[in-house]
Amino acid sequence: MREEFLAEYFKRKKNLILGGCILGIAAVLLAHFGNPPNMAVCAACFIRDIAGALGLHMTSMVQYMRPEILGMVIGAAGIALLTKEFDAKGGSAPVSRFFLGMIMMIGSLIFLGCPLRMVLRLAGGDYNAIIGLFGFVAGVYTGIVFLRRGFNLGISKTFPLAVGGVAPGIFMVMTILIPTGIYYQSIQGPGSLAAPVLLSLGVGIGVGVICQANRVCTSGAVRDMLLMGNTERMIPIVLFFLLMLIYNISSGRFHGGFAGQPIAHTEYAWNFLGLYAVGFAAVLADGCPLRQLMLLGQGSLNAVMTFMGLLMGAVLMHRLSLAASPLGVPMNGKVVLLCAIAFLFIMAFYKSHRNLKE
Repeated sequence: MREEFLAEYFKRKKNLILGGCILGIAAVLLAHFGNPPNMAVCAACFIRDIAGALGLHMTSMVQYMRPEILGMVIGAAGIALLTKEFDAKGGSAPVSRFFLGMIMMIGSLIFLGCPLRMVLRLAGGDYNAIIGLFGFVAGVYTGIVFLRRGFNLGISKTFPLAVGGVAPGIFMVMTILIPTGIYYQSIQGPGSLAAPVLLSLGVGIGVGVICQANRVCTSGAVRDMLLMGNTERMIPIVLFFLLMLIYNISSGRFHGGFAGQPIAHTEYAWNFLGLYAVGFAAVLADGCPLRQLMLLGQGSLNAVMTFMGLLMGAVLMHRLSLAASPLGVPMNGKVVLLCAIAFLFIMAFYKSHRNLKE
């Protein structure tokens, strides 16, 4: 029995190490072949770009149908089908999940990146991301406090597999339509910077397979470490960081400091609070933006609602000019973020208190 446990343990560690290396190589390829600086892959930023490509917002500098995101969902769906993990479940607090997705996007666009981009910014020498890291960990810890108090979003129902396949199917159609030129496309700014389409799509599919197979999730990794002292899920993220760090240093792209970082600002409190909101919401939603894409590919209807929230969050932030920029965070954006954090506390307290009474 002990030998079987050790064999499984080392197999799991080997898979996590291999997965982390592949993720790091994928990020290096995207960075080297043209994706924005310190943004080789960012779930929130790229979902924001997709919203622009669909014309849901008209901020001209962030409009591009990112093949990486489409590929991630397709890759996650493919491996889930092969491993028989594809499972159409949903109906668990859909409205709450929608708002949690919106809040994750609001926080990301105040910080200017999701937790995955936080790691990339750290690897590029952006010390503002250290502040964001502290905020993210604090947000995850706050979510853990409410998990211990009994927070949950209820029981999911099982639906026919075809229902779970609708969202991945839509992503496949969106991918097929890329060559037609029907999407909006930035001609300047971050949306105009991109690796070749086929490379981006192929890398995205590979990342989807790896992240789904290894349950890669930034908030989940931090949650497990704080809650149970389990650091296994940190392995892919640490390797992802190290490989990007080595690439940035060797290619002269590492520039340590706070000021002058690409697509970043130096408003420390709002860098902290932006990722605080993301970490808090991700724990309540059971997954960061990257993990939500994997769950969507796996057939989860709950993740579909969270993704819709992420998409609409991007629309809100850019339609109303609430998103941060290298110049700083607009006052209205600060107000919306504070309201979003207050909403998280109200939701977490209400659902925890209700479950405790039951």
